[in-house]
Amino acid sequence: MELLDKTINSYLDVWLGPRDPRVKGWLLLENYTPTFIFSVLYLLIVWLGPKYMRNKQPFSCRGILVVYNLGLTLLSLYMFYELVTGVWEGGYNFFCQDTHSGGEADMKIIRVLWWYYFSKLIEFMDTFFFILRKNNHQITVLHVYHHATMLNIWWFVMNWVPCGHSYFGATLNSFIHVLMYSYYGLSAIPAMRPYLWWKKYITQGQLTQFVLTIFQTSCGVVWPCAFPQGWLYFQISYMISLIILFTNFYIQ
Repeated sequence: MELLDKTINSYLDVWLGPRDPRVKGWLLLENYTPTFIFSVLYLLIVWLGPKYMRNKQPFSCRGILVVYNLGLTLLSLYMFYELVTGVWEGGYNFFCQDTHSGGEADMKIIRVLWWYYFSKLIEFMDTFFFILRKNNHQITVLHVYHHATMLNIWWFVMNWVPCGHSYFGATLNSFIHVLMYSYYGLSAIPAMRPYLWWKKYITQGQLTQFVLTIFQTSCGVVWPCAFPQGWLYFQISYMISLIILFTNFYIQ
C-alpha cells in the first residue's frame, strides 16, 4: 500500500505540480488511496445494497434520521459561519482571490474547508438511508454522480487550492445544506410535516447556487490573479454538468 501511495503521489505531483504544504499530514489528505477506496465502496453499496434489501422489510430509521440530519444541519451552519467570517477577516476579493494573500484568515478557511471535504464522506449516509428504507427511486444518476464526485474533487482542492477562490461554492453549498438537512430532519417527524414550506425552494436554491458559482468563478478567468486557471475551468465545467442534471430533476 505504501508503494502504491508513493507511485500515485509522484504521478499527481508531475501532473498538478507541488501541493500546498499547509495541509501536509492532515487526516485523509496525505494520500489519495483512502478517498478513492471510500468512493469505490460507496458505489459498490449503491449497486449491491438494493439487491440485498430486495426481499427484506424496509427499516424506519426515523430516530437516527432526525439525529443525522440535525447533525449535518449544525455542521453546515458552522461551516457557513466560519467561511463568511474568514472571508471577511481576510479581505477576500470576490472577483479573484489567490491562495496566499489572506494571512491567518487563509488558515481559517483551510481548516473549515477540510471539514467541508470530510462532510462529503459523511453525506454518503444519505444514499445508505435510501437503501435501508427501500426508497430506491431517490437513488438517481444525479444523486450518485454528485455524491461520488464531490469527495474526490475536494480531496484535490484541499491538496492544491485549499483556500482563496475555492471558498465561494463551499460557502453557498453550506447555506443550501442548512435548508436541506433541516428539512430532511424535521420531515422525519410526522407532526412537523405540515409546517415545512421550503421543500420546493431547495432545488431552486441549488440551481441558483450553481449559476452564482459559475459567475464568480468566471470572474477569476476574466480578471485573473495568482489562483491557478485550470481549477477555474474545471469548476465551471463541473457546475454546468450539475445544472444540466439538476434542471432535468427539477422539471421531472
